[in-house]
Amino acid sequence: MGERKEAAMAKGGESGVPAEAASEHLRELARQSLLSHFADLCEGVVIVDGKARIVWMNDNYPRRLGIADPAAAIGQPIETVIPNSQMRQVVESGRPIMLDVMEFGSGSFVVTRLPLRDEGGAVIGAVGFMLFDDLRQLAPVAARYQRLRADLAEAQKSLAEARRTKYTFSSFVGVGPRCQELKQMARRASRSSAPVLIQGETGTGKELLAQAIHAAGPRADAPFIAVNIAAVPETLLEAEFFGVAPGAYTGADRRGRDGKFKLADGGTLFLDEIGDMSLALQAKLLRTLQEREVEPVGSNRLLPVDVRIIAATSRDLEAMVAAGGFRADLFYRLNVITLVTPPLRERQEDLAALADHLVDVLCRQQGMPVRSLTPAAIARLGSHDWPGNVRELANVLERALLAVDGDSVDAADLERVMPAPRPLEPLPGSGTVSLADAVAEAERAAILKALRGCAGNKAQAAKRLGISRAALYEKIAALGLDTRP
Repeated sequence: MGERKEAAMAKGGESGVPAEAASEHLRELARQSLLSHFADLCEGVVIVDGKARIVWMNDNYPRRLGIADPAAAIGQPIETVIPNSQMRQVVESGRPIMLDVMEFGSGSFVVTRLPLRDEGGAVIGAVGFMLFDDLRQLAPVAARYQRLRADLAEAQKSLAEARRTKYTFSSFVGVGPRCQELKQMARRASRSSAPVLIQGETGTGKELLAQAIHAAGPRADAPFIAVNIAAVPETLLEAEFFGVAPGAYTGADRRGRDGKFKLADGGTLFLDEIGDMSLALQAKLLRTLQEREVEPVGSNRLLPVDVRIIAATSRDLEAMVAAGGFRADLFYRLNVITLVTPPLRERQEDLAALADHLVDVLCRQQGMPVRSLTPAAIARLGSHDWPGNVRELANVLERALLAVDGDSVDAADLERVMPAPRPLEPLPGSGTVSLADAVAEAERAAILKALRGCAGNKAQAAKRLGISRAALYEKIAALGLDTRP
């Protein structure tokens, strides 16, 4: 018997009071002392009942507010005495207002308001504390708050700028008919939200054109998110596209991570090198495009998304579909509007204007005086076939600009940074070549280039060559060309 009593006393402390009773006793002491401590520390205290009527004020409260007859205020609705009070809101909602500024007369007071509850948890009133009667005492807190808000706004602005486009249609430099026709088709595409497939060799400005379409369309103020599929490891592409749920796998961010589809919600998602996507991911991408919803990795929730897709590739997707390397249903989903960016060797009329534009841009980027290209330099550029297209041209011009000291770049300056011009390939056969053979060879080369530039599309190739489709088929048959992919 004595051992049990000693154990109970040990649990309750040295006083011999049971632990539960001791805990309740401490809570009661805290409740009793809280009001008196705050009343001493604060500029004033007021208590209202469950109907928001004043039941008590300490001596400082009416004095700070200039209430001439405090006794007459007891029993009055709080708004009768203090018109701007929010105490009734606290009583009715049961939620505290931790920090607020109350205007009264010509003064401003920092206040906090807390609900009062009975033993059953029902709200029976509220207490208001006047913390400061001088807002300047909050200056350090306010300054830190404003600084954090400014930092957040700057970060959001930087992120928004990073997700905006840098190029417009004026950035796609070209004066020739091929370039003008392409830009006209792209402008028409910008008016809708239909998927766009841009085909063309590397370095022909596919992403530039995609950004221009976005910038000219109704989604211009929304994000433009670009993903280079060839640059992302296959194992990470699904998470890159669809995001990751919190704690989806070991090492995953506890807060989760949004995928590119979610980041582009309301805007445009640019899928560069779409031809490098695996068949497994193609199936998931197709479902996302059809259902307009994504499922993050490790989640069982579907998130709705509204994204316009612009895809680009340097591969022949039609040939890949025929060979089983690309899903036909995804190809038809993407290939609603098709644009083909011509290689630089097929738009020689744009070379001079494009080179001058690139020189101006490069000079500004390098912080050097603007230089010009001599006619001999332009002619030298025209002798190269530019397998790397505009990207190769920009590289050659930048190297030449960094190697010259004068005000212009001449052909000799380009010779030091350009490969030697490739000699013309001899025509088949030996000895003297007839005019008919030369014409046939030229037609053969022109047709093959047009087909290659149009990704095998014979209707577009015929239009590019300036002949009818029937005439193109006749020439293909007469020259014995193999146009299979």
